[in-house]
Amino acid sequence: MEFWKNIYSQFDPIAFNIGSVSVHWYGIMYALALLSAIFVAKWLIKHDKIPIKDELFDSYIWWAEIGVILGARLGYIIFYDPNTMYYLANPWQIFNPFVNGEFTGIAGMSYHGAFIGFLIASILFCKKNKVSFWFLADISVIGISAGYVFGRIGNFFNQELIGRETEVPWGIYVNDVLRHPSQLYEAFLEGILIFIILFAIRKRKTFDGQLAIYYGILYSIMRIIAEFFREPDIQLGFLYGQWLTMGILISGIFAILSIIVMVIMMKKVKHKIKNS
Repeated sequence: MEFWKNIYSQFDPIAFNIGSVSVHWYGIMYALALLSAIFVAKWLIKHDKIPIKDELFDSYIWWAEIGVILGARLGYIIFYDPNTMYYLANPWQIFNPFVNGEFTGIAGMSYHGAFIGFLIASILFCKKNKVSFWFLADISVIGISAGYVFGRIGNFFNQELIGRETEVPWGIYVNDVLRHPSQLYEAFLEGILIFIILFAIRKRKTFDGQLAIYYGILYSIMRIIAEFFREPDIQLGFLYGQWLTMGILISGIFAILSIIVMVIMMKKVKHKIKNS
């Protein structure tokens, strides 16, 4: 247990170096997140005999990934970065991986921003290719929940998004303060648990889009729970009292919107059944 508590002092976030460029475990985990999401989605298409051509889905993956990357970075700039106005005035700096000529990588990604980017890219792709957005979304969210696990493990390896102070025996020391390993809580709650639920009910959905909406609701609930174990972003702190964080606020909005969409979709289904 002592090794676990002091794991950050024993662990190097840099996996290896290629010349002067350092490859972090964080980046490796995010690559695994993408690959695992694609693998799960393709497995579902083949195993469940989902009627979509491989070429079309492969093309969709590129659209979705570009949307995720752009949305994640822009979402962080808008929701979390204290220098929002600077980046909006100097947009070329948003994806600049160099600081004073030194390669530092791009720091600061927002999951909610990534999800918004994913939605926009998916809608545009579906309009261009005349495919049902909800049909593709149901396939995607199961893969997304699986890949999410690696993303949060990447946060853990990168020693970021740290947990709040605690006295639990499985806490880990961060700068000599015992804290919740909240990144791993999120990997389980927002990744593994949601994946298991969606995977188990995938064949019992009654309309296209049901799994995607469930994902929106489930993720929001799990994220809100996890936020109570996670230290608020240092540049923002608590937005109200000692409980409201930006993560809780955005997740609450996502949950409400998801529930509204669910009600609308269910009314449409009932109306269709009634008039059939």
